[in-house]
Amino acid sequence: MSILNRTYSYLLSATFKEKSERLILAIAIISYVIHLIFIVLSQQGIISVESKFLNDPIAAIYTPFSFILIYEVYLLIFYLPKSISFYIGKQYEIITLIVIRRIFKDIASIKLTSEWFKVRDDLQFTYDVATSLILFVIIYLFYKNIRQSSNSGKRTTEEEQKITRFVNLKKGISVLLVPILFVLASFTLFHWLKETISEYGNGVLAFKNINNVFFDEFFTLLIIVDVMLLLASFFYSHQFHKIIRNSGFVISTILIKVSFSVTGIVNNALIIGAVLFGFLILLIHNLYEKNESTQMQM
Repeated sequence: MSILNRTYSYLLSATFKEKSERLILAIAIISYVIHLIFIVLSQQGIISVESKFLNDPIAAIYTPFSFILIYEVYLLIFYLPKSISFYIGKQYEIITLIVIRRIFKDIASIKLTSEWFKVRDDLQFTYDVATSLILFVIIYLFYKNIRQSSNSGKRTTEEEQKITRFVNLKKGISVLLVPILFVLASFTLFHWLKETISEYGNGVLAFKNINNVFFDEFFTLLIIVDVMLLLASFFYSHQFHKIIRNSGFVISTILIKVSFSVTGIVNNALIIGAVLFGFLILLIHNLYEKNESTQMQM
């Protein structure tokens, strides 16, 4: 067994995935309890920190959700060698969980007044709730169509060999992504904590944009990976609809990345647009596959 396969079998095996899931779940529960303790200490006046995260116990859900998102990042890498479509689907799950996590963060700022649609925080909460529901439906349809496309047609021996080489390439990328993402996450956390502690002004700004911490850089890395997969796919397939599908997935990831640079309804519109675009690309790709299958049977 090659070094690549041994490393892949260790870092991205079903056993390692199960162990990681249990570890993340334990950390998420512990972090939730610690966050609740800090909220109690803040409300009792024992500690004095002005933060939305310490105003309401509901806001504490934000913390375990952050660790769940970390596990989703690992799952994204886990599914990369198995299926590009499932890999993209995991990207959509991650951005949906980011939106839901944002709901828990902002729910403590909601003001129950008759002027709901005039208050900025209340409006953002409304946008996020609607966005999460829309994304949930689109992702369901996305996965449903992946299963349909995965059953299409039989492959020749030459096609199987090409797919095997492409899968090995994706395994290599996945193995590289594990330490890169660990370093990226550690550096991002260290940099944010340093700003928060040493420079109060920058810390407040970073805290305000905490939803973007790590994931802004993470989706930049995903764009690089997606482009690499797109270019590599030219060596293994010259089918027009597959090239367009992979190109469309890159565009979808770029739109998600761009959404981190804006706020308000534009942010929500970009996220929904990115996921919807990816779903429509997959849908049209499946129609091409179905048409080719029908022509072969004639």
